[in-house]
Amino acid sequence: MFRVSCIQLKSNNNILYNLRKTEKFISKAVKQKSDFILTPEISSLFALEKKKLLKICKSMKEDIYLNGIKKLAKKYKKWILIGSLIIKVSRNRLVNRSVLVDKTGKVRTYYDKIHMYDVVLSKREKYFESKTFTAGKKIKYSNLPWGKLGLSICYDLRFPNMFRKLSKIGCDYISIPSAFTETTGKRHWHSLLKARAIENFCYIFAPAQGGTHYNGRKTFGHSMIISPDGKILKELKKSEGVITVSIDQKLPKKLRSIIPSLKSE
Repeated sequence: MFRVSCIQLKSNNNILYNLRKTEKFISKAVKQKSDFILTPEISSLFALEKKKLLKICKSMKEDIYLNGIKKLAKKYKKWILIGSLIIKVSRNRLVNRSVLVDKTGKVRTYYDKIHMYDVVLSKREKYFESKTFTAGKKIKYSNLPWGKLGLSICYDLRFPNMFRKLSKIGCDYISIPSAFTETTGKRHWHSLLKARAIENFCYIFAPAQGGTHYNGRKTFGHSMIISPDGKILKELKKSEGVITVSIDQKLPKKLRSIIPSLKSE
């Protein structure tokens, strides 16, 4: 058994403010005896305007938020997944990057969001992430002390083949840090998360952004930790905070032995 915490934020466009707030919730998770702590998508900077982001954002080495989290991981001796950061990879290119930091403060792996959220939900609500970010090309996973973790970000949730690949690689846990819109969250968030858990017999760790942000954008919240048989073990609603759950690392393999669906194509 080990303990996992998902942090729910309402990030704004001030990196230092978001870092201080995240630090407060990491401290709370540590007090709840968590071993592995996850933050939501775009934890460090909630924005999509490419020109502004190119001026503000830095490389991994220079990123203030990442360096702050690395220090916290080392201080508390905890594994931390930064749900995502906006990282500048060249003069005119940005990526939406999930970063896994181990308990020594070392970056173990990172994953760049593959599926860009390009949608028109209504005349007033449109998103075109591909205009801001360069899409990733590779699925990523990493060995935790308790088993394999597969990485994803938000809109990836709608692409089940990606999750099947991760489960076939042997991932027992999948992280889905998100900033799901209020509009689609109400309709699909719970159903999609439970489906990904059940069809892959994986634990799902889904820390989320929640609330009305400084720019008027509304995110759905409802951070969740879901068992491999689709049971919601713990859930937040709208407010910022932390949820922590004890995880049975033997359960994914046990369920896969009872219903061997992952052995089929």
